[in-house]
Amino acid sequence: MALTLDVSPDVAALVPGFTHLAIEAHGLLNGPSDEASSALLDDATRRLAARLDGRAPHEDSHMIAWRAAYTAFGAKPSRTRNSAEALAKRALTDGGLPRINRLVDLYNAISVAHLIPVGGEDLDHIAGRMRLVRATGQETFTTLVAGEETVEHPEPGEVIWCDDTGVTCRRWNWRQGPRTRLTEESVNAVFLLESLPPMSRAELEAAGAELIEALEKASPGARIIVHPPH
Repeated sequence: MALTLDVSPDVAALVPGFTHLAIEAHGLLNGPSDEASSALLDDATRRLAARLDGRAPHEDSHMIAWRAAYTAFGAKPSRTRNSAEALAKRALTDGGLPRINRLVDLYNAISVAHLIPVGGEDLDHIAGRMRLVRATGQETFTTLVAGEETVEHPEPGEVIWCDDTGVTCRRWNWRQGPRTRLTEESVNAVFLLESLPPMSRAELEAAGAELIEALEKASPGARIIVHPPH
């Protein structure tokens, strides 16, 4: 089934200028984190530190825009940080970035290096169309709490990514559900890069191009389809 991603008019009206770039990839090779994926994360942390030049991640202009977007739908951005800010904050601590698996390490490195939210979803576990909408509060989000599967519901008005089964990511790009996350067995994926002004289209496309290059290097022979920014 062809990948379809829709942004609802309600979200577009709430945060004008939102743009996403989707990179669909088939025939990927994944596995445990290794020396190469770890090196990508270390390099991304160095690039982030140079970009910030002593500032905190939330002081970056792109992160300021994301904080305003979170505030617009009722979230508290200092408590529920967008994925890029949360990763950047972690990168600059003594513990550094976590090592998850090769594919997750790869897209986390792009997120940190470019300070842009990037997500990865297993296409084999996506049901129907992917949609970015404002929640009614009735949608289901299946997550893990203390190792136990738990069903939550987003708050009415919350911005969520969902498919025909339920919520795949809460509060825009804050918390991904385990159903569609990339595991070591994942072979088909979609990567979402999400930007707001003042990040330019050229900057968004540069982050996407770097992600594609890394995917091709890590998974020779993978079939990659780019869905242009819109």
